[in-house]
Amino acid sequence: MPALSDGNPAVRVHARRHPLRNLWRLHPYLRPYAAEFSWLLVAALAATAAGLAVPLVVQRVVDGPVARHDEAGLLRLGALALALGLAEAVLIFIRRWTQSSSSVGMEAAIRADIYAHLQRLPAGCHDRWQSGQLLSRITGDLSVIRRFLSFGLLFLVLNLVTYAAVVVLLIRLHPWLGLLVAASAVPLFLISRRFARHYHAASRRMQDQQGDVATLVEETALGLRTARAYGRGPELATRFSTGARALHDTGIGKARLLARTSALFDLVGNLTLGVVLVAGATAVARGGLTIGELVAFVSLQLMLIWPVQSLGWIIANGQEAATAADRIQEVLDTPPAIVDAPHARALDRAEVCGRLRFERVGFRYPGGAPVLREIELTVEPGETLALVGATGCGKSTLLSLVPRLHEVTTGRITLDGHDLRDLRLGSLRRLVGVAFEEPTLFSMSVWENLTLGRPEAGEDEVRAALALAQAEFAYDLPWGLATRVGEQGLSLSGGQRQRLALARAVLGRPALLVLDDPLSALDVHTEALVEAALRRVLRDTTALLVVHRPSTVALADRVALLDRGRIVAVGTHSALLAEVPAYRAVLSAEPDRRHDGAGLVRS
Repeated sequence: MPALSDGNPAVRVHARRHPLRNLWRLHPYLRPYAAEFSWLLVAALAATAAGLAVPLVVQRVVDGPVARHDEAGLLRLGALALALGLAEAVLIFIRRWTQSSSSVGMEAAIRADIYAHLQRLPAGCHDRWQSGQLLSRITGDLSVIRRFLSFGLLFLVLNLVTYAAVVVLLIRLHPWLGLLVAASAVPLFLISRRFARHYHAASRRMQDQQGDVATLVEETALGLRTARAYGRGPELATRFSTGARALHDTGIGKARLLARTSALFDLVGNLTLGVVLVAGATAVARGGLTIGELVAFVSLQLMLIWPVQSLGWIIANGQEAATAADRIQEVLDTPPAIVDAPHARALDRAEVCGRLRFERVGFRYPGGAPVLREIELTVEPGETLALVGATGCGKSTLLSLVPRLHEVTTGRITLDGHDLRDLRLGSLRRLVGVAFEEPTLFSMSVWENLTLGRPEAGEDEVRAALALAQAEFAYDLPWGLATRVGEQGLSLSGGQRQRLALARAVLGRPALLVLDDPLSALDVHTEALVEAALRRVLRDTTALLVVHRPSTVALADRVALLDRGRIVAVGTHSALLAEVPAYRAVLSAEPDRRHDGAGLVRS
């Protein structure tokens, strides 16, 4: 996967070689709006035609009724010019109305697809993407693309059509002066090509820097208490100021580049207009042009001011859209590593007995050493198996393989004889209840967090789950279960978050319960109450637990000792305690808080 910083040379070269390739790849999102785009293009071309007709009507007015003092003819042609102006205004209104609705719909469709794609990516991908970079892609970059596809691209087509039509009309009015105006396109093209090349690189750099700044802001917000506790506020402020200054300097550079190019565009247009006025006046004096033709010629040439002046903005917008498309395609081109197999099937809860088997399972993270090796383990239906081992031995990784948050590298895991890879992901994850040591709560109500895995749960079921997890404190929150918890649940204590996460896991009535040391943040009294209630739940559920303390090991029917990625012993707690010195060593390194009272966490 490409790196996310502008410091990656491969990204810069890729963007420079193919500035419009990824933008073109977004064309499927235009298809649902093809009819609307066709109508707005017709309306835009019709409005342009009406605008071009006005100078020709003015020519007839000057050379006809004005020269002959024909009041009736002047009124007729004046009414025609007025009608053309009204028609142009109405057509522009239709075009803008259609543009706005279709472009917003297209942006929403792309954003929905990116979000859905992010949900399919494995956890390892999210570990490598900075959250601020993802945020800037799904918000700012999409807005840039919407502006170009709905406005910039349309105006590019209209301006080219307008320029070509005006040049043809000018050549018909006076061939040599018309060719002079046509020749001004050559310097405009050269200036545009150089500008596009430099602006594309600056756009990519600025969009990456915006992602970096967004990451800094998010990290600061989430780690504010830690930063204050360590007195690192000034250092973080300096770090942010450095990133913001780099972003500012890049923005100033872009603005300077656009201003310089716009000035060159104006210079070419004004020089051409000055030459035309002098040469045209000379032609009128010599009888080569009528006054009406000169007025029409100059009026038509003035209609090129906007297309030429807007050329810089259109190119800039196009280059920004191209780099935004590059960044979006970096996300969309990242393939989901864990997907449903073509023959995958769904399992109903009623079909599952709960026999979980690890068969010669191995796992390694990309580019890393093996984390798990030749894991052979069976958890019988209704059995609770505890995983014990030193920190870093692979316990949490082993648990993450059950709901397929990671995919096994070798071997296989089966549920009632079905390889987990032969089950649909949605079906498997409905069967597995998970609670992690570091629980995640979303910025939504307590009720919504609890029913995340089972939205149809009733009030009695939620109350029972909260009682089991000793989380009735939720009813005492300002608005009860309707209370909105802060981002990441940081408005709650660590113990409260763990208890809500445990309640969420058991509420889904899972066939398999996977708990990664879910009681680590609880005080002794609460832990004892939760363990007592949890025993009743585990009686009818196949469970795999990561535990660190002897008190929690007591919940398990059997214990597996994991050492350096291998299962080195399996048995009951008492048998391992008596026969396996390594097991005793691991438990002695994790003192039971029930006995010594150390390390209590306020909940």
